[in-house]
Amino acid sequence: MTVHPLVSPWGRFGLYTFFIDAPEPAIVDTGIAGSPAQGMAPALRALGRDIADVRWILLTHGHIDHLGGAHELWEMTGRKAQVVIHEADADLLRSRRAHVEHYLAVRDQYLDKPTAEAEQTAMAREVISGEMEPTLLVSGGETLWLGGDVSVSVLEIPGHTPGSVAYLIDGQESAFVGDAVQIHGAANGFPGYESPDDYRSSLEFLQAVIRPQRLYLGHPYRSADGTAYGVELDREQTEHVLAESRAIEARVRATADAYLNQGLRETDSAYSPFEAVASELGYTADPTLEPSPFFTTLHGYRTNHHDHKEFRCHG
Repeated sequence: MTVHPLVSPWGRFGLYTFFIDAPEPAIVDTGIAGSPAQGMAPALRALGRDIADVRWILLTHGHIDHLGGAHELWEMTGRKAQVVIHEADADLLRSRRAHVEHYLAVRDQYLDKPTAEAEQTAMAREVISGEMEPTLLVSGGETLWLGGDVSVSVLEIPGHTPGSVAYLIDGQESAFVGDAVQIHGAANGFPGYESPDDYRSSLEFLQAVIRPQRLYLGHPYRSADGTAYGVELDREQTEHVLAESRAIEARVRATADAYLNQGLRETDSAYSPFEAVASELGYTADPTLEPSPFFTTLHGYRTNHHDHKEFRCHG
């Protein structure tokens, strides 16, 4: 069983998808609109493969850089491929507007940009190739048969998004995790996850229970010193990355909780109301650059804290 990483550049990000060369070929994640025609198709031709023969489109989660090309790729297969996504993220495949609403519900309250809704709407229209109903909804625990004796297990690993999943090639224990293992983040230099508790549990599950022999990441994530990992990791690298991701999450959690207990303060800083957290963690990157994992993640800790006790926010 051979896996081929395929890259589709987009702005500051390297978007990675993966071709599983099975009897019923699969592509894991799709990049954005244009990625299938401009990136995947020529790369597969160079391998002696035809994108029209793809029979499975396996989406690890619902963010635009992972499902934006799904409709286009599905069309290029003659609508023969099955498009798979977790039920919790399915609305992000069905509706461009769902992406805008997600932005407005979380990051808009921190970034406070008057033109944000219009810009998000335009971006969703540009980078999502089409709205569509998934052909197969999963919730974790399913087995997908890719022809012959090749099977893939669906593992539920929420945290980055509610519907994040891993696809595990049975027998060789290769796991495609999308963005569910963040280490120290990608281009924005901060780990991004919506639910801190789920993210931590999913890392523990992958490390202690699944123990992948090979790990495939959606982007070249970085260590704390900024060194970029590859997107195809062996067993030793996988163990190290999972341990480092857990350690980084623990540090962010401890720092966030400490300042949430003291009470958040609104300031003129771009990091407001989490300026003290950014300072303590030594985070100096621009938090306004989308997708702004800084605010997404700290909003998650703030929500968790609010669920357990009232917090104060000082003007």
